[in-house]
Amino acid sequence: MSELTCKIEKVGFQGDGITADGLFVPLTLPGEEVRVRADKDHAKLLEVLTPSPERVEAACKHFTVCGGCSLQHWDLLPYSQWKQETLEVLLSRAGLETEVRPILTTPPGTRRRVGLHAKQFKGAKGIVRTELGYKLRRSWDQVRIEECPIADPIIVAAIPVLTEIASHLFEHPKSAPILSVTVSQTGLDIDIRGVERTKSGGLSAQARMEIAMIAQTSDLARISLSDEILYQVRLPAVRFGRAMVELPTGSFLQASPKSEADMVGLVKAAVSGAKSVADLFCGAGTFTFPLAETASVYAADTAGGALKSLKAAIGRTPGLKPITAEVRDLFRAPVVAEEMAGFDAIVFDPPRAGAEAQAGQIARSKAGRVVGISCNPQTFARDAKILTAAGFKLEHVTPIDQFLWSGHVELVGVFSR
Repeated sequence: MSELTCKIEKVGFQGDGITADGLFVPLTLPGEEVRVRADKDHAKLLEVLTPSPERVEAACKHFTVCGGCSLQHWDLLPYSQWKQETLEVLLSRAGLETEVRPILTTPPGTRRRVGLHAKQFKGAKGIVRTELGYKLRRSWDQVRIEECPIADPIIVAAIPVLTEIASHLFEHPKSAPILSVTVSQTGLDIDIRGVERTKSGGLSAQARMEIAMIAQTSDLARISLSDEILYQVRLPAVRFGRAMVELPTGSFLQASPKSEADMVGLVKAAVSGAKSVADLFCGAGTFTFPLAETASVYAADTAGGALKSLKAAIGRTPGLKPITAEVRDLFRAPVVAEEMAGFDAIVFDPPRAGAEAQAGQIARSKAGRVVGISCNPQTFARDAKILTAAGFKLEHVTPIDQFLWSGHVELVGVFSR
């Protein structure tokens, strides 16, 4: 490694500053002169010699150490412009020329889902302590979290209780627990993964009893361990449109209610006037129920638990158009064009891998309007090119900054024939 002084030319797609020579320097901004310790094409920031006028004080004391946020040091306006321009560049490189509308940003303190890693340490005199935290930058190690400005304050307030629960998860020496914590409208839902089985099976009866007592005292809704219910006093539930949907263990949920509402609003506006809509990769009904307020909906997803929750909510939600729900592997058995003959509009919201096979069938369909929601601009661009090659026009794309102060950007894209 060598120490050197360099100037940052731009911020790359992942949020690191980049020099003219292609050296990646995290935690830097365009125009800054910095002193770094360089190793090949990456460097560690040692000192900012000439700070950018766009540099601001970070909102969190864990910033620069925690790997969760990489851009808290950037003023919100240029940071948001960078995200929007990044999306424009990615689409342009893929040969997709379209209108990129102003970015919609989620505010701090609104993230309702986090994944907290648990570790145990032996201190002085053999005293064991448990810590919860996030992974460090470029490391498998973790930082103990005491605050988190992006997370819902309910989660931050629960960290002591969650730490106490985690202390009972280390009966096997190789356990590396992760507590996925979700704020629902009926209480906190904690789904635990990464706990190794002992010779006698799972957690001991004593550990289970201790966890249940903590949950009861703290009024938690549910605790599950690899889909097994350890404690439940209420089913965690969220509202999608008019429906209150009870969530299965380990279910997917948009991270921010604000961003979810933005996406729902964009989707409903895009398919306005449609009488029949297909909602593919529907999950537990994020878009299904709002769409069913004005159109009949066919909903399909691979996740059987999510579809079970969706179906259960249909029966207790009045005032909706008909919803037909089907468990279906849309990667291996996509809905084919002939099955989509009666749909005026198609909505698809796949995971990061995108929906290549399903996009091929949508391209063959007669639908006049298609809406794609994506958490990965690269796979969205691939799928979008399949649609545009078949005669669809990508009318406009709206970036969604659901994961504040990260390099991650989501989007809603609207296509028409």
